[in-house]
Amino acid sequence: MITRRQFLATNGLIVAGTATGAVRSGLFGPSPQALAAPTATASDSGIRWTTGRLLPTFAEPVHLHAASVASLPGEDQLLLTTLQGLVNRRKPALYFVYDRGADTPDERWLAGFDQDQVTLHADALSLIAAYRDRAAGAIVYDPEVPDSINIATTLAGLENAVVATAEQAARYGFPIIEDLRARFAGQDNVQIYRWQLEHLWPRCEHRLLAGLPPTRVVDVEGVSWREVARETQEIRDSSNRAFLTFDLSQELGGEEVYLRFADAFTFDGWGASVGGLVATADGAVIAEFIPGTADEEPFLFSGNSAIGGDQNRFADGGNYFVYRFQPPAGTTSFTVTVDIWNQYLVTATDTAPSRREPVAYFRDYVVATRAMVVWLDPNGEPGELLAEIFDRTASTTPYLGWFSNDVAGEWGGVDLAAAHRVEVFAADFYMNGTVHGGVHADISTRPRRLRQAPLENRIYLTLTFGEGDNLQFCQRHLRELWDHPDRGRVPTNWTISPVLADAGPAIYRYFQKTATANDLLICGPSGAGYTYGGSWPGASFADYADVTERYLRRTGLDLVYAYNNRNGSDNGWVPLDGAVLETYRTRTSLRGIIQSWETGGILGTGELPVIGNYSKPGNAAEYKQALDAHVGEWNGESPFFIAAGINAWNWNPHDIVELAALVAEDDRYRIVLADTFFDLLRRAPNPQPR
Repeated sequence: MITRRQFLATNGLIVAGTATGAVRSGLFGPSPQALAAPTATASDSGIRWTTGRLLPTFAEPVHLHAASVASLPGEDQLLLTTLQGLVNRRKPALYFVYDRGADTPDERWLAGFDQDQVTLHADALSLIAAYRDRAAGAIVYDPEVPDSINIATTLAGLENAVVATAEQAARYGFPIIEDLRARFAGQDNVQIYRWQLEHLWPRCEHRLLAGLPPTRVVDVEGVSWREVARETQEIRDSSNRAFLTFDLSQELGGEEVYLRFADAFTFDGWGASVGGLVATADGAVIAEFIPGTADEEPFLFSGNSAIGGDQNRFADGGNYFVYRFQPPAGTTSFTVTVDIWNQYLVTATDTAPSRREPVAYFRDYVVATRAMVVWLDPNGEPGELLAEIFDRTASTTPYLGWFSNDVAGEWGGVDLAAAHRVEVFAADFYMNGTVHGGVHADISTRPRRLRQAPLENRIYLTLTFGEGDNLQFCQRHLRELWDHPDRGRVPTNWTISPVLADAGPAIYRYFQKTATANDLLICGPSGAGYTYGGSWPGASFADYADVTERYLRRTGLDLVYAYNNRNGSDNGWVPLDGAVLETYRTRTSLRGIIQSWETGGILGTGELPVIGNYSKPGNAAEYKQALDAHVGEWNGESPFFIAAGINAWNWNPHDIVELAALVAEDDRYRIVLADTFFDLLRRAPNPQPR
């Protein structure tokens, strides 16, 4: 055991100022709508399912043993996190810091506990001996079959076991309960998860589902990259599209050559875009492909990119993608020709820049609740199996985690879930959920008092940070943005998930309690869970609206940033109208909706006005120029309303301050919070329809 100061010094962490402590009080009373009956129980469980709640309550932590796992390899993190699930199922006692560096979100939340509630340990692995008796044994996964990690996680919850390698089981003295090595050899992931559905699902908890990637790519330290090409202009219209040839002969000498494509200007969302590639070794073609095809698969090594509408692979912001080539031994000349455009940064190396290791994140929650975890592309045959799994649950069942296949996985996955009456919660990076789900807090149920403003013929602008449906964003990046010294200087709306009232009550209360007069919390897409309202079958969207209303009342929210399904419109989204909007109107107490529409414009008026989100990439000066262009030849004879979306991954409160300063120079504009904004919109007799 070490002191808090020693722990911080050892791991390079700094505790922020004391955060809001856990307030001991009951949360919510019963709700009239019951969910499905539990399907898995255990005498050692401190988990409580309450009628009307989407997620369970964990026992309240009394004393936490905390340690950093940031420097540990994935297999050690996996063992510890599944052990955490077993231990915290009874009463939360283990808390882990996952991120490297100083003043991480995990540390900030840990700082909210009284010091006498926390014992800090320099060696996280030492906790295995202390809690080994909580596990009946180990489920051994197959390193050659990544999806076996998810099967092992499901089994660990059912068998009160940890997930481990055979070597770890022997080293720490865990008897092997199930050995999955060679069990699924030669099977694809549809066959593997079909087996799980048939053999394990009947024993699992049916009130939630989980979707987690089995493995992740981890950067290898010390890799040296040579810059090959860089676009020096902020080009966003593909006007620089060209076939460029890169000479990578300098990288020859080893077995492989790696080529990475990234964003030269990470703040504006228009990074490298590649439409095709040809690699030549001593004049012979060894690779030729279009992104997103089977021909590309052998060469795509790592990254977090997506496929665009031109059959292009692109990566913007902090994203990237890496291709791996294996020129024949003795090659003396190696070139790569690419069809490339926008703001690219291309680098090369002869050293493997990353490795794959198990993903441990959120598995404590899965093991503790005895949930079933999958990782299926929502498209094609895997999507058919995922739909079948969704159909085995009750309406409004939460799917926690994420989907494979990046952006296409998000749109397809959320749409598929909605079509089968399931709502989505991004939670695959939600850490220590078994602790946060047990810390009680007095959440205010009253909406913020409205600050009315006189209605004038002005341009009313309200600024909203997105991503608030995302549980891990609320826990992690939102905390970093929120603690920025410039927060509170400009009226700003912050989307947040009301289901934090279940998943992390003290987290939600922290944002409530520390909000300034210029901060307004509004509900993230599209209510109590990320969904597309138009994709719900028949009249079943009413089920979702009813759940949303319960959480709005529990968290004091009355405005929402909403999505609809993606069919038939120029920008990909269908406007909220008809049955979906009527359901929002009649079954919730919402007073305004900002719809993800990107081009702005008033989409509905009356007691529940709807306005499209207007969003443009770039810095503050570019955003102001875009706002002026959007306003156009406004004649000033009636109010004009703009709900401006702020990219939470590219901007922070300082950027908001810069934009506000530019707006202040233009007397036509007024920046207001969303509650004032919608009050003015309701009162406006003839608002500009743009």
